[in-house]
Amino acid sequence: MLLAFVIASTAYIAVSLYIGWALTMNRVIHKSVSLSLLLLGMLAHAALLYPYIVTLYGLNFNLFNVLSLTSLFFLFFYVLFSLYRPIISLGILAAPTALLGMTVGYIGRAPYQPLTDVSLGLETHIILSFAAYCVLLMAAVQALFLRLQIRELKHKTIHRFWVNKLPSLQSMEGLLFDMILVGFILLSVALGIGFIYVEDLMAQHIAHKTVFSVLSWLLFGLLLIGNWRAGLRGKRAANITIYAFILLAVGFIGSKFVLELVL
Repeated sequence: MLLAFVIASTAYIAVSLYIGWALTMNRVIHKSVSLSLLLLGMLAHAALLYPYIVTLYGLNFNLFNVLSLTSLFFLFFYVLFSLYRPIISLGILAAPTALLGMTVGYIGRAPYQPLTDVSLGLETHIILSFAAYCVLLMAAVQALFLRLQIRELKHKTIHRFWVNKLPSLQSMEGLLFDMILVGFILLSVALGIGFIYVEDLMAQHIAHKTVFSVLSWLLFGLLLIGNWRAGLRGKRAANITIYAFILLAVGFIGSKFVLELVL
């Protein structure tokens, strides 16, 4: 496991330093080099995480494993989006995020009751929930970058780092709503399957998670409708994205923190 951790860490650090150097020196970022290193890191990351989650006693989704898995999914979707969108420069955040999540998952320990005899429907719900969370996490990060770009344009700053280093504002907004749409669809399916296969919300200590998830789903849905019907965009769209994700994060991560580390 130590070898996998070292390989993944080295790959993530190398990509972070390379993209940071390219952005600072105004050099072209070679997508093939960056993505190849990230794929190597992702494989090692997955090999490291697998035995922590798939145990002899059942599936172990404790807080630290969830953080590590979330960072891996985050990087996975970043790689997918970067194949057709000019967002390779956003690897300056994606790679360190994966490194941080993997490190926390590797060294962190928390008590957890392994999931046994999990049905196919519940497994699907869990996987889709993770996928939705990660895509919407990317949307929240994208919204932060969008706000930084808008701020530089609004204040007419001389040194426009975010405007110059990142894709155009129009491309960034397009990518933001791509991410929100994909995340919203995944979250919708995950919630639908969850309502079918989860028998007792209160007994399974997930009522609060469900409430926050539904509130987040509603806010993301209203944002998509607002963009479609009224052209909602810019700073307001970025702010709503961040607020909606905070609701989702409180339900998704906050509940696990309270149940596993506080209570």
